[in-house]
Amino acid sequence: MAKLLNGVGLVVSDMARSLDFYRRLGLNVPETPHEGHVDIALPNGFRLMLDSQDEMRKFIPDWVNQPGNQFSLAFQCESPADVDTVYSEMIGAGYHGDKEPWDAFWGQRYAKLLDPNGIPVDLYATL
Repeated sequence: MAKLLNGVGLVVSDMARSLDFYRRLGLNVPETPHEGHVDIALPNGFRLMLDSQDEMRKFIPDWVNQPGNQFSLAFQCESPADVDTVYSEMIGAGYHGDKEPWDAFWGQRYAKLLDPNGIPVDLYATL
């Protein structure tokens, strides 16, 4: 029997900064979130779930952060120009750009950010 994938979870080192990051990208982030765990409902029924490192240690006492790039998120933008605008706004807000917008060979305007925890976040739109 197939299962419904309806959420993705990220462990974050700075909850407030992470919430600001995803709020600036247009997600409906709760104004008064639980400080250890936050569910962000997405319009398509999917959820982005953020947990603090301390929250993780509540149920996995020996949990340690192991940085890596095995995971990324992708945000579809309205237009190629919107990719540039969103990227510029995020950089202007003090967030880290990993790769400036470019016209990718697969037919999309693409850019890469890193969220406050080093998780790759892609911005894209069809050319």
